[in-house]
Amino acid sequence: MTPAARNRLLRLGTRIAISAIPLVLLVLHIAGNPRFEIIDRVENYLYDVRVRLTMPGTVDDQIVIVDIDEASQLALGQWPWPRDTLARIVDKLFDTYEISVLGLDVLFAEAEETSSERLLQALAASPLADNEDIRRELLQLGDKIDSNTLFSESFIARDVVTGFVFKNAVAPDEPAATGALPAPIIKAAAISDVAVAFVEAPGYTGNLPALQENAVAGGFFDAPLIDSDGVFRRAPLVQRYHGDLYPSLALAVARLVMGAPAVGLQFAGTGSGRKSGIELESFLLGDAVIPVDQQVAVYIPFRGPQESFRYVSAKDVLSESVDPELLRSKIVLLGASAAGLLDLRATPVGQRYIGVEAHANLIAGLLDHTIRRQPSYSDGLELFVLIVIGLLCALWLPRLAPGYALLLLATLIFAELAGNLWMWSSHMLVLPIASLLAYTIIVSLLQITYGFFVEQRNKRHLSEVFGQYIPPSLVEEIDRSGEKISLEGETREMSVLFSDVRGFTTISEGLDARELTTMMNEFLTPFTYAIQKHRGTIDKYMGDAVMAFWGAPLTDEEHARHALLSAFDMLDAVRSLDESFGQKGWPEIRVGVGIASGDMRVGNMGSEFRIAYTVMGDTVNLGSRLEGLTKQYGVDIIVNDRTSQLVPDFAFRELDLVRVKGKQEPVAIYEPIGFVRELTETQVTLLEQHAQALGAYRLQQWNTAHNMFNTLNNLTVEPLYSLYLERIERFQREPPPATWDGVFDHLSK
Repeated sequence: MTPAARNRLLRLGTRIAISAIPLVLLVLHIAGNPRFEIIDRVENYLYDVRVRLTMPGTVDDQIVIVDIDEASQLALGQWPWPRDTLARIVDKLFDTYEISVLGLDVLFAEAEETSSERLLQALAASPLADNEDIRRELLQLGDKIDSNTLFSESFIARDVVTGFVFKNAVAPDEPAATGALPAPIIKAAAISDVAVAFVEAPGYTGNLPALQENAVAGGFFDAPLIDSDGVFRRAPLVQRYHGDLYPSLALAVARLVMGAPAVGLQFAGTGSGRKSGIELESFLLGDAVIPVDQQVAVYIPFRGPQESFRYVSAKDVLSESVDPELLRSKIVLLGASAAGLLDLRATPVGQRYIGVEAHANLIAGLLDHTIRRQPSYSDGLELFVLIVIGLLCALWLPRLAPGYALLLLATLIFAELAGNLWMWSSHMLVLPIASLLAYTIIVSLLQITYGFFVEQRNKRHLSEVFGQYIPPSLVEEIDRSGEKISLEGETREMSVLFSDVRGFTTISEGLDARELTTMMNEFLTPFTYAIQKHRGTIDKYMGDAVMAFWGAPLTDEEHARHALLSAFDMLDAVRSLDESFGQKGWPEIRVGVGIASGDMRVGNMGSEFRIAYTVMGDTVNLGSRLEGLTKQYGVDIIVNDRTSQLVPDFAFRELDLVRVKGKQEPVAIYEPIGFVRELTETQVTLLEQHAQALGAYRLQQWNTAHNMFNTLNNLTVEPLYSLYLERIERFQREPPPATWDGVFDHLSK
């Protein structure tokens, strides 16, 4: 292995190691051992940002919240209210306002005992109860004032969903279960072959049995999946207690609205055997497919800040002062916003968000199918993208200058954010983003730092060696490529360019020394820029003339194209100087450019006292001669036939077949016109007519050639056509010898 190859391999290995070390740490984070809290916190923050950016921000009219607010407590007394008052609210909602479903985000775990009931009990225990008529009357009065019975009877034949609480822990001195539970939504036997990490409840606090028995359904309203930062983002659709699955209040209400369809769990694949949470994809609610995570939880689809649903004060329901159309056929949730009732939660859209509205958001999401999902393949996708970013930073970032490297970093971050937001908005997917951003920033900065502090030494060395020969951009490319550069003489196919200002001697005679120097600097600077822009190496300045070459010291397969593009840029630069030169009283300048491509010798040449990195050979001499011919043919640029062959997408006009001074073999010379794809129809026609005229000339068909060139000259006056017309007229008078091969000899330089 060559030293250059070893050097490239070492650099690549170092770059890959820089990308690999943070990648390993993030793989451990994805696997959960260990979890980096800072990444989780950023992930949660960015989740909240996406929620706030994309939430509809409109009011949902299908759900109305009957609010136990401060005004209702002032009118009806402090909570809890008498059960007969609650019974009247239920009656008003169903009978007067004709609502469809009522969900109770409140718990009635204990029976109410009023002062009237205590008085009747005292009378029943007194001697008065010995009288049969009095005892019978006391029993009848007891039935009439039993508020618990009145409240439970208000549920009969109505779509009422009660709320209860599952405990996340049971203290040693408290009962595990109190009150009654509704029927489970899925029995233990139906999930005996399932190994899903359901939220397990060790106990519960339910409603009074009479209330639960008369309710159509029930659901828990506790929030067991609060994130580590205390924010309520996810809610389980079910919790498991004693093997059975019980629905959340939101799921129970949504299911009742949908007609109580069958429910189930949907897993990836069709294989038999025990199914795990990794394979769990969806919760089935009739025909609706609800995406869930491994705990059968969903992201709450908050539609906006607080009050994204209609609120109605409970006292206004009781007094019948609510517009009936506001409640008719609506889903109603009874909940509390009063601060003293402590039903406030931190959410992505507010730090003090009313709990009942969180349930309303989830109900709306289940009914409207706006639940986002975090797919089971998200970890794999996250790992794949991390690897791609790592390779990109290791292989591409080193090729860029620091400014462009930072631009790449910004582009990657923007692409990650935009792609993630697109998946979020268009495909309803919750994909990780914090780890990708962290990895991109860390690896990019490490790679940039490595390049700055370590590779700058190599770049400085290269700059010292080559800075006197070639543009800095090529120095950087040599460093990036790792290509071994030799200053020893070698033969390569290259392109050489000569340019010269026409009539410069006459121009210089009219300027003093200072003006002449300033003028030369003003046109040589854009010439130099045009050459270096296209990867050229300045060989030397010869007064007003410039010599440059392409293809060394760094190999350039497009050397002819780059030389040609540089020539056109030089002509554009000259034209752009006309106005400023005129303002300074300087004459306009015009240049001739000769380009020759072919084999030439390149390397350090000179003496022990002074050397120069330059090119030599017949092709170099030809380039100089071609520049001199531009004046005779009246064109700006002349190239040899090899240059025209190396740039096939350029259109060329053949000027002549010449034998220049110092060469015996004839050379075809051409004028570059422009890219073939950019030629106009007129240009194409003129080129075809010129080729036909030149063919007739070489066949010694003098009359035909004369007519053709004369026609061309009438269409567009050019020195070239006049030149051929003069030759033809001379040959008509003095025909060439029979051995004439169409070559014109140029004996002067």
